[in-house]
Parts: sequence; structure tokens; C-alpha cells
Amino acid sequence: MEPAPGPQEKYQLITRNLQEVLGEDKLMAILKERELKIYWGTATTGKPHVAYFVPMSKIADFLKAGCEVTILFADLHAYLDNMKAPWELLELRTRYYEHVIKAMLESIGVPLEKLKFVRGTDYQLSKEYTLDVYRLSSVVTQHDAKKAGAEVVKQVEHPLLSGLLYPGLQALDEEYLKVDAQFGGVDQRKIFTFAEKYLPSLGYAKRVHLMNPMVPGLTGSKMSSSEEDSKIDLLDRKEDVKKKLKKAFCEPGNVENNGVLSFIKHVLFPLKSEFVVLREEKWGGNKTYTAYEALEKDFAEQVVHPGDLKNSVEVALNKLLDPIREKFNCPELKKLSSAAYPTPSKAKPGEKGTKNSEPEDVVPSRLDIRVGKVISVEKHPDADSLYVEKIDVGEAEPRTVISGLVHFVPKEQLQDRLVVLLCNLKPQKMRGVESQGMVLCASSVGEPRQVEPLDPPAGCCAGERVYVEGYEGGEPDEELKPKKKVFEKLQADFHISEDCVAQWKQRNFLTKLGTVSCKSLKGGSIS
Repeated sequence: MEPAPGPQEKYQLITRNLQEVLGEDKLMAILKERELKIYWGTATTGKPHVAYFVPMSKIADFLKAGCEVTILFADLHAYLDNMKAPWELLELRTRYYEHVIKAMLESIGVPLEKLKFVRGTDYQLSKEYTLDVYRLSSVVTQHDAKKAGAEVVKQVEHPLLSGLLYPGLQALDEEYLKVDAQFGGVDQRKIFTFAEKYLPSLGYAKRVHLMNPMVPGLTGSKMSSSEEDSKIDLLDRKEDVKKKLKKAFCEPGNVENNGVLSFIKHVLFPLKSEFVVLREEKWGGNKTYTAYEALEKDFAEQVVHPGDLKNSVEVALNKLLDPIREKFNCPELKKLSSAAYPTPSKAKPGEKGTKNSEPEDVVPSRLDIRVGKVISVEKHPDADSLYVEKIDVGEAEPRTVISGLVHFVPKEQLQDRLVVLLCNLKPQKMRGVESQGMVLCASSVGEPRQVEPLDPPAGCCAGERVYVEGYEGGEPDEELKPKKKVFEKLQADFHISEDCVAQWKQRNFLTKLGTVSCKSLKGGSIS
């Protein structure tokens, strides 16, 4: 029997592969006295996919370190986040999550009896919790609530009050679950710092926060439930796993944003402490790596071929997925899966879908976005807050565009400037003058509101196409139909990164010369 790990060994297990720890001294102090109490929460929204093995792998580490681990199925959060889970489907999706998360944990050898499973609605509807929500709302500013949820809550032009409540509820969960620490992705950092700021104002202790890095998906961007090509579903057939891995971004020698390597580092290595690259004898035969760094070094030096790496991950991944597929092969769970995630034609109230037809693909390539050059700027004759601009977008005549930028951008700063213009909106009269496009701008999250026009890369020419990374192909709609709200649906996921780069779902806006950016409004929205 192995001796129990000491505080330092426990600390190493708890923190390995994390990107950041807030409260390291407190964590070590607790470990010297007793076992750490920690929770991981997951909002029951889109179908869990293989990236969920990343937090599962860390939960295995926590248990090895003797932690008392609680898993929260955050059903109420799923509803509050822009109704990602409609109320009618909430119970079904929560049940699906419970079954699938437990199946994942079992597939990696985690004993379920050592875990505590809780639903948010088990305690978040209690009198005490509700009163604390009101107490918190009396001290939290709208600015702080919106800023805290910026990376997690779906960002829309007219945010709902429910999205502002979300960070406060997540902070209170730490107290009501009686834990020392919360674990999540680094995208939760603003919510974690929000909790550290505001829980003490209610007389509650500040907790430790442990953050995983955001693991790239198979396309090189974040693995997302809403992007089919970026993720492998837990119930995908073996042939689908092969097909998706074959298409995965895994450039020879490139270790940056490599979703295949990241999956090995954050899931397969921690589980087995080794990884076997399967190769034919003529290419050197199988090679076992006992340290991830050695594998990464060999891949960077092109000793390991992407095809061999993908094939090896495919074999290892299918070993993890087989018991989950088997569990969900029973009639009861098949029925639950189809009821919780109905196909669009069978969508229930609150779910979007069309009868007897496939839903339209709402993808960025449908937007006709171009580089424009502002030729002239004048005040609108009948509106003090509007400019009337003539903008060259590479057509025979410049377009007339109305922009509400008078209070944000001086006229002289717009004159002769390169801008980013959405060109296929339906022309619309604004105070008697027809506008034939929209200048895309970054907007600050808080007050006072700041607005900056997006900047194409230096050297661009009027009329050059602006596209979203990964969506270079595809013809834009001739004209976006207002009733279809294609732009509005896409705009909900427009965002300015911490590097001031314009993004859609963490994919960069690009021209052939580089990224589209703004001057200073990091973390802002785009409209």
C-alpha cells in the first residue's frame, strides 16, 4: 500500500497542468491542516463533448490528492445564460448531464462513491439563498456584474437581467456548497475575481480558485458545443471520430493551438502517465513517451508525424468512449438523449427550428464584410448624433452610410480612414437619408460608453474582403433578410479579445494582410 501523499505532493497533484491559481498560500495552509473541499460546476446547456475529459482528468487528480470533490449540475445557470437551456428542456438536459458526466468519470476510473453530486435547484431556490441574491444585488454594480460574465455569459446587444445575475449566483455557490476552492476554465477568471471581491461584503470567506487553460478544439480554436467541426461528441461513432480527427488542425512541427497535442497533454498523459505513438516498423515502430515534453519536442522537430499522432489519439480516445457508448446504447438513455436535444424539426417551445426543413446555417461567410475608405464625412442635416459618410468599398460609386459616431469619434479622425463595413444589410432610411451599410465598431463593456471603429491591417485596399478565420470560403448572401436576423445571431458571438483583436467565437476577423483590431477596447463588444 502506497503511503498517503504529504501536503507538498498534494499541492503538486492539485495544481499540475493548471494555468493559474488564485490563493496559493491559502491552498497550502489548508493542505497542511486537512483535506481540501473543492467543487466544479457545469451549466447544463449544449451536449458535453470530449473536451469535458479535461476537467474530468483534473477531478481524478483532486481525488488522488485526497480532496472532497463536489460536482454541481448548474441547471438554473443554464437557463439564466440567455436561455441556452429552455425551461421546458431543463430537467431533461440536467438528467442527461448527470448520466453522461458519471459515465465519463467511470471510463477514466474515477470511483463515483468518492464524489458528491448536486443540482443547483436543490438549494438555489431556498429562502436563505434567495435573500443572499438580493443582498448581493444591493452591493454589486451593473458594470461589475456585466464585466464578470463577459467571457462566460452569452454577449448580446441588449443583455437580459438574468445574465447579470449569473456571476453573483456562481459566487454564492462557493458558500452554499461549503467549499474551500472552486475549479474551472481560465475563461471563468473574471467571475472568480468577482467572487473574491464581493463574498466578503456579505461576511463570507474568500475562496481559492483553480483554473485550467482553454484547450484548443480540433480546428485550433476553443472546442465548443455549438461548432460541430471543432468537437467530438461523446456518442460519436468510431468512423465519425476518425473523420473528425483526420480533418483536425495538426500542422507538422506546429505545437501552437494544436488541439490533438493539447488533448494528449491535458487528458491522456495525466490518466496513464504515458502515451504510445503507434507507427509501422518501417517508420521506427511504436514509441512510448513517459513525459509530455519529450513528445512535444519530437513533434516540433518532426520526428513524430501528424498522421501517426492522430491515429494514436484515435485509438486512445475510442478506449475512453467505448464504455460511454455502451452505457447510452440502452433504450432509456437513447430516449433521454433525443428528448433533451431534439432535432430542429422536433424542437419544443423555446427551441429554434423549422418544420419539415433543415435549419439554415448561420455562419460568418454569409456576411459581406469589406474594407472601406471614408471619402467624406458630414453631420446629418436632421440628427445631431449621426454622420453621413461616403465610403469607397471597391465599387463603381462610393456608398452612403449613416453612423451614430458623432459623440465618440471626431470628424477629422474618420476622414480618409480605413474602416470595416458590413455591405449586405438591407438599405434603410435614417432620418430621410438612405444608409447602404454599417461601419463595424468596438464598444466598451462599462460606463461611460466608448466606441472605436474597427481597424483593418495597414496596407489594405478599399473593397478587400474581411472574413472570419476558418470561414474563408462561401458566398455571402446578396442581401440579409431582416426577418431571418442572420447578422444579429452572429453578432451575439462577436467580441474583442484581450489583445484587442476582433473575433467571432474566438476566431479572428482577418484580411489577407492580417487581423482586424481596435485601438484599446479589450473585452468589448462589436456592433
